[in-house]
Amino acid sequence: MSTPCSTAHPSRPSFPPLPSPPSLRSHLLRSGLAGVVSTTRERSLSRYRMFVAGDPRALLGLEPERPWQLGDLLRLMSRACGVSADPRHTSGQDVIDPDRTIVALGAFADRLAAVAEAGAPVLIGTGHPHRLLDFYASLAAALSSAGCPVLSPAQGRSVDITTRFGVRTYNLDYVRGVALVREPGARGCASEPGVHTHSPLPLRLAVGASIDGDGPLPAMVIGDHGWLCGAGQLGIEAIGPADADDPAPFVGQAEGRVSVVVPLDDTVRSDYYRPLTRYVLNRACLSQ
Repeated sequence: MSTPCSTAHPSRPSFPPLPSPPSLRSHLLRSGLAGVVSTTRERSLSRYRMFVAGDPRALLGLEPERPWQLGDLLRLMSRACGVSADPRHTSGQDVIDPDRTIVALGAFADRLAAVAEAGAPVLIGTGHPHRLLDFYASLAAALSSAGCPVLSPAQGRSVDITTRFGVRTYNLDYVRGVALVREPGARGCASEPGVHTHSPLPLRLAVGASIDGDGPLPAMVIGDHGWLCGAGQLGIEAIGPADADDPAPFVGQAEGRVSVVVPLDDTVRSDYYRPLTRYVLNRACLSQ
């Protein structure tokens, strides 16, 4: 259990937990962040099979330490997310256990508190800028206020990413401290927040630039998909959310390379993540 903010951080203001775990649980269920989610069972099983087959689109930059069979993966995802472990369950909507989400949010907040206490450099990136940019930007602002350098290596540099339309060139950009990729020539405005990608290549580009002297190496990466798994594969502490159809982060956590994975639907409205932001920042004693 976390130490109260007034005790753990005497120099920071103490404030009541909003929302409380019961109200957060209700919000998770009402918003579809957990409970019955938009992800279909068919899509989850398809992605699990892709992972078992070693498809890079499902590995997200992770190189599993051992072969994973479908049954093993189903049991892991059942423990981590709450999805059914029964391979005969092949249709309908998938389910994420809200209590597992809340436990993981607590662990996520505890790691935020630790990196803030150390004043260590962080790199924050997303492949879901349309949905998760505000969530990450709030974390970036809070960590910066706590004295953590929020890094922006390789800003403006290009990266070639394989998509279903072939290889496309994107530019690495930072919005409110959060890394994302854009189409070349796209302007940084609310109508063009960035491109959806699961690739680990933007993370590798950013870390490579840090190694070459473009700022310090991050002590922690906060992100999703390729940012989360790519950082864990490189041995950098990584925390972030993942949906029920993305097994790679949970395998990374089970194998000890990803620190914390929060199971939740990553495609709901961006404002639905705000109570989660308040919860983790309050628990981490990071006022906004």
